[in-house]
Amino acid sequence: MLTSVHNTIHPTAILAEGAVVGAGVKIGPFCTVGPQVVLEDGVELVSHVVVDGKTRIEAGAKLFPFCTVGLEPQDLKYNGEETETVIGPRTQIREHGSVHRGTVTGTGITRIGADCLIMANVHVAHDCVVGNGVIMSNNVVLGGHVEVGDRAILGGTAALLQFVRVGAGAMVGGLTGVTRDVTPYCRVFGPRAEMLGLNIIGLRRRGVDRAQLHIIQAAHKFIFSGPGLFAERVAEARVQFGADAYVAEMLDFIGNPSRHGIITNVAGDSEG
Repeated sequence: MLTSVHNTIHPTAILAEGAVVGAGVKIGPFCTVGPQVVLEDGVELVSHVVVDGKTRIEAGAKLFPFCTVGLEPQDLKYNGEETETVIGPRTQIREHGSVHRGTVTGTGITRIGADCLIMANVHVAHDCVVGNGVIMSNNVVLGGHVEVGDRAILGGTAALLQFVRVGAGAMVGGLTGVTRDVTPYCRVFGPRAEMLGLNIIGLRRRGVDRAQLHIIQAAHKFIFSGPGLFAERVAEARVQFGADAYVAEMLDFIGNPSRHGIITNVAGDSEG
């Protein structure tokens, strides 16, 4: 190890000229850091990590062996343009995870927020935006331009189609194919994701008490299982339940769908 007051760099690591390394950074054996990379204070690259492109790894993040961050996207339209990748503070990317930089046909940036746990073999494609506190279990795949809200949980081997959105606090089951948007605080599961109800445990962890939870449950049941057309139920739910902040967030999300629309088909008990 090459050690200074500020950082520890293994002699087998390759640190390109131009890379910026903050205080307390640890770069382990056989890591490669590109010339436009910024490693903020306290970042750790355990070993065999590749970070390239215009990439910022924010304070306290930890990258485990054989993960790659900031490499060129798997997009045939990409032609070497300078785009970006940002990994938020204290986020962990486990073994063999891959996060590709953005594209000029998208937002130009791939971003993962703070305090996320990205487990082994997860792939985050170009132009994805992942919020804070997100957990992605092993082998999750995000297509390009996917958005994942704060504290969402994606089960193992879930696969998300390009441009879909997963709302804050939502839960996607393992082995689930997501081809439409997942409303905040809801649970979906199945070969083609179907609505299972609310993420009750997640709401409780956010401090939602029983009385408020009953309101959210009633709103959810009305929106997704009530009589009449879905659009009519959404409009009526805003009148009946829209004063609740969580319900309002759900309704705003539904009112601004991606190109794929919202998952509305219900499997099982809609009250979770």
